[in-house]
Amino acid sequence: MPREFRGGRHAGVLVPLFSIPSRASWGIGELADLPSFARWMRDARLDFVQLLPLNEMSDGQNSPYSAMSAMAIDPIFIAPASMPDVAALGGEAMLRSDERDALEYARAASGIAYGAVRPLKRRVFRAAFQRFVCEERDRSSPRADAFAAFMERERWWLDEYTLFRALHAREDARYWLEWPAPLRDREPAALDDARRELANEILFHAYLQWVADEQWRDARAAADVGVFGDFPFMVSGDSADVWSRQQDFRMDASVGVPPDAFSETGQDWGFPAYRWIEVAARGDEWLAARARRSAELYDGYRVDHLVGFYRTYVRERDGRSAFVPGDEPSQIAQGERLLRLFTSTSARIIAEDLGVVPDFVRESLARLQVPGYRVLRWEREWHADGQPFRDPSSFPATSVATTGTHDTETLAEWWDTAPGDDRHAVARVPILRTRGCSGDEPFGDRVRDAFLEVLFAAGADFVIVPIQDLFGWRDRINTPATIGDSNWTWRLPWPVDDMDVEVEARERAGFAARLATKHAR
Repeated sequence: MPREFRGGRHAGVLVPLFSIPSRASWGIGELADLPSFARWMRDARLDFVQLLPLNEMSDGQNSPYSAMSAMAIDPIFIAPASMPDVAALGGEAMLRSDERDALEYARAASGIAYGAVRPLKRRVFRAAFQRFVCEERDRSSPRADAFAAFMERERWWLDEYTLFRALHAREDARYWLEWPAPLRDREPAALDDARRELANEILFHAYLQWVADEQWRDARAAADVGVFGDFPFMVSGDSADVWSRQQDFRMDASVGVPPDAFSETGQDWGFPAYRWIEVAARGDEWLAARARRSAELYDGYRVDHLVGFYRTYVRERDGRSAFVPGDEPSQIAQGERLLRLFTSTSARIIAEDLGVVPDFVRESLARLQVPGYRVLRWEREWHADGQPFRDPSSFPATSVATTGTHDTETLAEWWDTAPGDDRHAVARVPILRTRGCSGDEPFGDRVRDAFLEVLFAAGADFVIVPIQDLFGWRDRINTPATIGDSNWTWRLPWPVDDMDVEVEARERAGFAARLATKHAR
């Protein structure tokens, strides 16, 4: 049953699923690891976890915000140790010696070794699928019936996704724009031929989504905490969604953000631009489908790049750029139409409204009672003398208080590098002052815990603390505008199933629980 998050004060923790592997995991946090993390969360009185997107990424891609499907769960998160078909084949004993070496390497690596994990799992999943077909599907077993029921229930998104994945594999992972014209242009006869020729491959990808669905449902039931997902603004152009809904996207333009204080040239994300007029004319079908899927998977979700749904910064190939729609009334109308669509489901919505966001967007969020973000280090009276930091106790109830996001530097890193004037200014926030924090004090346990109390005491109904900030760690999830092996690869320093015995983790759980109790969360 979905958990209700439409009233009361809540405290949650931000952590990517990939960051919480257990001893049984194959080098990455898996769906089956969520209950172990949730057990620690319950000790900490944290009632929901904010995950990053679980959408399927393409080979060689680590960013969960560049997905080849807005609907499918990435099979990399499937737990082989929890698969009946893998168990029937002998579990890890089925691995060849080179595969055992790869698994040992992935488990021992300092971060997520995607290049080792993905091909290893794919080989095992192929073997598991063949076993399922021979021993279950061909014999019409109860598991085969459950698989058939899943395919029928989810065909509204599964049919296009599995066909795309099968074609993508046959075409050597080439961008669909480079496929033969009949497939690129989705000629019905060519698609019918592909479905017949690739029936087994299509079934394989459906099987993986069924396994992921079963494991996800089991994990959520066993976790017994709220689970929030992430609703990315876009998916990759080379995705099942864009290929199957070409009428909704411009392939001759891309989206990004304009120049601002952080970038003189702005950013070009390379994603195809929405054809907003056509999207609206078709009743926002794709976005409605995504909202439905997200509400089925999560108790709530964060709407990424919220401002983009009001106005999208579109970059033309000739260098021109502009916001679409182009005028404020149209932007408000569009954004509120889409937000009402998102909020019409059972899931609780929170809006990532960070960066350069016009005042009318935040006014719109307030009208619709959708919580927006309040990042402690950025909440200042910018037009007042000295630009003092706002006291978080004054944050509106309909908001989300946090120390940072997956894209920001950690609290420790920010404190270490912040100008002295900023540190002295933030130290005037009442709770920090009461705790005796000084802008001259180096980052340590006292500064960390003082900031955490400020966060839990905030007026916002929702508090989300990045797990690094709860512990005072300096490791980052992602450094924007950079490409490197460290992005999207961070994981806990110990297996997640050891958190209830690790001294540091137990102490942090106890501290968070005291704050949650003290501040009625």
